[in-house]
Amino acid sequence: MTTVRTTDHPRLPVRDKAAAASRAWSGVSPMLTRLAAEHATGVLLREHGTLHLHDGLVVHAESPSAPGLGTLLTARGTLSSEEWQRALADAEDGHGIGCRLVEGGLVAPGALEVCHLTALYDAAYFALAPSSTPGRFRYGTAHRFGPLHAVPVAALERETLRRRDLLRRIWPEARADTAPLARAHPVAAPALTRRRRAVLDRVDGARTAPDIARELGRPAFHTLVDVRRLTAAGLVRARGEPPPPVVREPPVVLAPPVPDPHITLLRRLRDALEAL
Repeated sequence: MTTVRTTDHPRLPVRDKAAAASRAWSGVSPMLTRLAAEHATGVLLREHGTLHLHDGLVVHAESPSAPGLGTLLTARGTLSSEEWQRALADAEDGHGIGCRLVEGGLVAPGALEVCHLTALYDAAYFALAPSSTPGRFRYGTAHRFGPLHAVPVAALERETLRRRDLLRRIWPEARADTAPLARAHPVAAPALTRRRRAVLDRVDGARTAPDIARELGRPAFHTLVDVRRLTAAGLVRARGEPPPPVVREPPVVLAPPVPDPHITLLRRLRDALEAL
């Protein structure tokens, strides 16, 4: 009888699914992901905007392409321009803008938080756009807005990717997002909602989508959605783009009718009887 000796081998490592998912998530900005892991506080300066971090969370965002919080608050009459300017002046003295607005009874806390998050996600979408220059981080700079709801980096990046995918599904060409917009004249214009009509009414060959958003006091990303839908409907195009070709239907050529042999015979009989 043969005896087989076995040795105890070390157990194979078990894959940690949570850690694997974390490694697989590369994010929109590797630098921003690293700063979140470090729980960094400061300002991330990118080509198309700025992100303010506190303890690795995003607390504020700004971009030249997105209307700021002040524009969103004053455009709808929530605040007057004078009240917003006074809040900014108080912030220079070390008081947070948000605290000034809430403590002064100018804005309800819930309304301010919703408006702030809207402006944050809106500006972050542009700030996290692909860039041709590397970002720079300045440690230890606090934003003067004051403490508000902070957003995890992973949640912000996932929302940015969702928005990119939404725009691609509406219309794949992105040139109309930043170029001056001109009107197109389709053969059959579709009916428009009041919201899109307001955007179309401001298309004059000079304004861009961010210009229209700022004038209407709306988030810039929402205006991009409207512009892409108008582009897909053939109502708007980026200035300088050739108008879409006019598709002309070829003329319909009707085949000559095939004579009915019975009718032909009856006509011959009629002609013969009339000749008698």
